[in-house]
Amino acid sequence: MGWGVALWSLATLLTPWAAETSLLSLLAMRVLLGIAEGVALPCMNKMVARWFPAAERARAVSIAMAGFTLGNAIGLSLSPILMSQGGIYGPFVIFGLSGFLWVLVWLSAITSTPDQHPQISKYELNYIRSGRHEPSEPVAKSNTSSMIPPFKRMLSKMPTWSLIVANAMHSWGFFVILSWMPIYFYSAYHVDLRQAAWYSAVPWSVMAFVGYLGGMWSDLLIQGGTSISLTRKLMQSIGFIGPGIALIGLTTAKQPSIASAWLTLAIGLKSFSHSGFLVNLQEISPKYSGVLHGMSNTAGTLAAILGTVGAGFFVELVGSFRGFLLLTSMLYVLAAIFWDIFSSGERINFDETDLSPHSGSTTAS
Repeated sequence: MGWGVALWSLATLLTPWAAETSLLSLLAMRVLLGIAEGVALPCMNKMVARWFPAAERARAVSIAMAGFTLGNAIGLSLSPILMSQGGIYGPFVIFGLSGFLWVLVWLSAITSTPDQHPQISKYELNYIRSGRHEPSEPVAKSNTSSMIPPFKRMLSKMPTWSLIVANAMHSWGFFVILSWMPIYFYSAYHVDLRQAAWYSAVPWSVMAFVGYLGGMWSDLLIQGGTSISLTRKLMQSIGFIGPGIALIGLTTAKQPSIASAWLTLAIGLKSFSHSGFLVNLQEISPKYSGVLHGMSNTAGTLAAILGTVGAGFFVELVGSFRGFLLLTSMLYVLAAIFWDIFSSGERINFDETDLSPHSGSTTAS
């Protein structure tokens, strides 16, 4: 995580220099940014699995993702101001230096596991261990086979594919909204781009708050006896069907304020996914939660590229962005149905061979 943030901060800081040097240099910095950012969510998920008991993981993920979404809101709000004061390169310099500052704090405060932290109390350590509902991770063997994740067995299980589909749809909607909403408000409602940044920044702040409420509700359901499988299906259904309905409402809005309300509702409900598939990654396989997140993130990244680029082609072909929003709404509903059919809250032992989709697993309660 430290190396990832350091590298993407460096790429951000060097982007103005690269842009003035050559197109190839600029593309190289963007590639470095993408490679470095790719480690963030898998690392986060793996550390949550290690540091938090099962009944608190949804809240932990929700708090972490609140920072993720607040970063969007802050970036969208501050960038026009920084550009007006420091030129077009202002945001790159400020955000790049802020990343390096974060790395210094991170390295001084964090260890990979609770056992390694010099300031953790014995009570807290025992609390974390007892709340995991799983044995401690075994020490890795030296042979190569133990270091290579069982990708084939992972991909043979439908719960894995439910995570892949959920991440793909989550990223599709996320990056379409993040990339195109300022332009949509400008073209559909003739809102100034600086105001459009404000219109599209407010929903991300709401997402952070609603996401925490969803995480708290999710943990309370599990503590009250609701099965993990049912809880994750409920959270993910809200996180997909809710935005799907809200996007339909967005296409009918006549005023920018009404459109902003629908957009806020869509993004707010979308945050329930943080208590759905994002936490489920740790539940079906704590050992391979980072690997599963990386696999599903690959699908998510490809979906984000397809959705963001495809939106431009769709608008050029059809002449309206509303049609693409309706398409996204339909995909949300289909992804929710797929999740509800194939997802599971049960533990899956991917290291064992000849397993049925749920054999060799224990119900996480």
